[in-house]
Amino acid sequence: MHSEFLLHIAQNLPMLSNKHILLGICGGIAAYKSAELIRLLKKNGADVRVVMSNNATQFITPLTIQALSGNATHIDLLDANSDNGMDHINLARWADIFIIAPATANIIGKMTHGLADDLLSTLYLAATCPVFIAPAMNQAMWNKAIVQNNFANLLQQGVLAIGPEKGSQACGETGFGRMSEPLAICAHIIDHFADHAPLAHKSLLNVKVLISAGPTREAIDPIRYITNRSSGKMGYAIAEAALKAGAEVTLISGPVSLTAPHNCHCIFVESAAQMYEAVLSKTDEHHIYISAAAVADYSPALVNPTKIKKHSDCTTLTLNKTKDILADLTSLASHPFTVGFAAETNNLTAYALDKLKNKNLDMIAANVVGAEIGGFDSDLNALHVYWGDGDVFLPMTHKSILAEQLIELIATQYKSSL
Repeated sequence: MHSEFLLHIAQNLPMLSNKHILLGICGGIAAYKSAELIRLLKKNGADVRVVMSNNATQFITPLTIQALSGNATHIDLLDANSDNGMDHINLARWADIFIIAPATANIIGKMTHGLADDLLSTLYLAATCPVFIAPAMNQAMWNKAIVQNNFANLLQQGVLAIGPEKGSQACGETGFGRMSEPLAICAHIIDHFADHAPLAHKSLLNVKVLISAGPTREAIDPIRYITNRSSGKMGYAIAEAALKAGAEVTLISGPVSLTAPHNCHCIFVESAAQMYEAVLSKTDEHHIYISAAAVADYSPALVNPTKIKKHSDCTTLTLNKTKDILADLTSLASHPFTVGFAAETNNLTAYALDKLKNKNLDMIAANVVGAEIGGFDSDLNALHVYWGDGDVFLPMTHKSILAEQLIELIATQYKSSL
């Protein structure tokens, strides 16, 4: 589904330049996803070398992997053609990170117990760099007690996990065990390097950033409410990206099913009125405000104190316009650098530019919603970002990657405004 967009991922902002990434591929049907992962890593500037288990070569050929990575594919532990017959040491010392994707139940078990009977498992013991695994297996295998124990032990040893995800599987069953998508894995790797970037390179160091995210709920009665399709994923990803850029972040969130970012001050609200009060009470404490929340434009005029019963074939609900957070914020004599969002189903550019001007914003990030790919409740999105004298298009990609790109744009424009 993503093939058209993967060709454009982070074209202008390679985030893994000069990084050495060692990829291990195990024998499972998800091995085909590793080819896509290699492409993503390469497009983000990484130097990728690949180690395959013998079983993995039954699912995808070493020649395909070699063509995609641009480097020889390593399979055998005892290889007379290697420089000194010590690929497990050479590759382990070369790597900045080591990721195994897919990671089967077999390799998880071997890693847990320190077994080393092939190049891949021996590399784990020799590696001194951070190690990631992206598990992939049948849902019954994943739920087996011994696999869960092995997995928990690996995490205790310091191995970092990406996934697995819940969904339909090649065997026809459904449940946890799907390997995370290559976009998500690539985003995790980018996040890892961003987390460990030197403080001097963090673009929002000592900057206080206020972010609003998620939908609002406008009560009709104690049971029902009006809301929208926002999942909060974009706003939460922006909060994570701002933290990685060195910012001190306050996140004001509507009701979502997401885990709040670590080291982030969170304020949870429900209605548009509560969102308004929370944002306006915090703006004078922050340098930047990013309005990623999908706040209701209208709210019921009256909230029935008891459940409204179904008596007639139709009913009338009177709605009043809610307060405009952005317009009221930017009308203040002193206000933070303000970034709005425009989520539109049509006339995206015209509506975004109109909002940028009429609400006196410093920047606006516009995206299409209601399309087959991207927008609300999706892990993917694309943005067209506008400011006073410029604009840039950020192509469809994983929201965590997109958030990193957006934060760098905001940091650049914020600094130029000082």
